[in-house]
Amino acid sequence: MKAANIRVRRVYEPPSADDGLRVLVDRIWPRGLRKDGARLDEWAKDIAPSAKLRTWYGHDPAKLAEFRSRYVAELAAPAAREALGRLRLALEQGPVTLLTATRDLSLSQATVLAELLSGAAAEQRRLVTEDQDKDDDRDAEQEGKGKSAR
Repeated sequence: MKAANIRVRRVYEPPSADDGLRVLVDRIWPRGLRKDGARLDEWAKDIAPSAKLRTWYGHDPAKLAEFRSRYVAELAAPAAREALGRLRLALEQGPVTLLTATRDLSLSQATVLAELLSGAAAEQRRLVTEDQDKDDDRDAEQEGKGKSAR
């Protein structure tokens, strides 16, 4: 599996050749942006925070930790899990850029998603490496038994 190549950008910024798959992760269409001018590959409303959570949070830095916790809990819903699965598959193919209208990216759900997806990719790589190490150990053990039987 490739290292997670995920970016977070404002949807209002012009696309970059390095963006790869461009996914809007806001529930509401960005103000002032024409749909034909957005140059998106996907609008993943299913992984955007609920209206209730978004309204409560209001991008208040003091609420970021609690927002992150509540948002991750919302991502356990079946539709959100399915959308996250699509993003994970896309990350295996190449770069993914999560787009949001949020002014301060460090306070956005896109950044939380990127961290979650990067962490999931890192965890997957760790598990694959552990499995390979176990296989290597088993192979070495089998070779050792084969030599002692001779």
